[in-house]
Amino acid sequence: MTDDVTALRGKVSGLMGQAKKDLAQLVSFKSVADPRQFPPEGCEQTAQWVADAFAAAGLTEVGLHETPDGSKAVIASKPGPPGTPTVLLYCHYDVQPPLDDAAWKTPVWTLTDKDGRWYGRGAADCKGNIVTHLTALRAIGPDFPIGIKVVAEGSEEQGTGGLEKFVVADPELLRSDAIVVADCGNFAVGVPTFTQTLRGMVNVVLTVKTLEGPMHSGMFGGPAPDALAAMIQLLSSLRDAEGNTTIDGLTGDQKWAGAQYPSADFRSDAGVLDGVDLLGDGTVSDLLWARPALTVLGMDVPAVVGSSAAIQPSTRARLNLRIPPGTEPKQACDLLEKHLRAHVPWNAELDIEVEALGEPFVASTQGPARSAMEKAMATSYGRDVTTEGQGGSIPLCNVFADTYPEAEIMLIGVEEPKCLIHAPNESVDPSEIEHMALAEALFLTSYRA
Repeated sequence: MTDDVTALRGKVSGLMGQAKKDLAQLVSFKSVADPRQFPPEGCEQTAQWVADAFAAAGLTEVGLHETPDGSKAVIASKPGPPGTPTVLLYCHYDVQPPLDDAAWKTPVWTLTDKDGRWYGRGAADCKGNIVTHLTALRAIGPDFPIGIKVVAEGSEEQGTGGLEKFVVADPELLRSDAIVVADCGNFAVGVPTFTQTLRGMVNVVLTVKTLEGPMHSGMFGGPAPDALAAMIQLLSSLRDAEGNTTIDGLTGDQKWAGAQYPSADFRSDAGVLDGVDLLGDGTVSDLLWARPALTVLGMDVPAVVGSSAAIQPSTRARLNLRIPPGTEPKQACDLLEKHLRAHVPWNAELDIEVEALGEPFVASTQGPARSAMEKAMATSYGRDVTTEGQGGSIPLCNVFADTYPEAEIMLIGVEEPKCLIHAPNESVDPSEIEHMALAEALFLTSYRA
């Protein structure tokens, strides 16, 4: 280990106290970007704090920019010396709602140190990544050896596309040679990982109708077509007996060539109950990152409490189909619709509303930025870097790729599986913030286009 690396490691370690204070402040802001659930002041306060923090870290051009969905993006930058490349660091400051407050074992909006992890909504996704950027910049600034740009999105969790539209409308503002999307994480704590692929998605809402109105199950049950039973039979056609997603014409036997996710680790990370089988006939990695996966997100059915002896005349279901790179969303949507119409029972009326389409994404695999980041992460963690996929979608990555085709895009972050992002009891391992901040600092001081 060189003296420079040792010195930088020491700087980052010495900044971890400040990192914890920063994260505590960030977690205290109720920055859910949905005014129906939380007052917009929470996001406004967070945006201003983030802007002030990056200004204090050495960035000179800092501002809040309103995007087409009404959210504010924090954009900060500082040009580098002539002839040096520019790196864009991405994060988002909005968070998911806490869901069930009663399920939290620590206060939702108070950063709590427990069993070596820091708990609180947004501690990992994505405020932990904001703190990672800040810590890296503090360690190497304020005289940065290359150009730095930062964008902190304000409505990522809502999926309303504000920043995507903003980037397309004003592409020069964020144009860079390399883009670090810090909204992912490692395969496990201490295992440096690039997220190599993101699945795309198809969301549809189905409505099945069979009767003009509800009918008494005693008087009409039997021959009368039950819309709820029709929906159940229709949805069952989307999986086989082993749990594989089965959509007529859609390939479902792809293999994942990167890191393998041990099934025992997945069972633990996903909270699968003892004795319950995992789905599918491939590896966990195949099913998560290489194959399509259909999930029923919701259904409109009578609640058990208060239900009556009636045959249901209609019902609705919302479906989410995740698709791997190599599958076009429009093609997948057409095949899903064709399958559903072919399998709806009893000639029931079926309406299909296409709610959203999202493209899959493949991150940069080679180039000077990728090489520099790979070396930086390996140095920070003291072990070789691996790769994984991610089952979720980040539409902004496709916008970045289309808008800046020459830029190398890399997906990293602090959100490893035990973080439980989007769920109650979200947390972050502080060692991930420290290691990723050091890796980012090493990258920013070594990368040359």
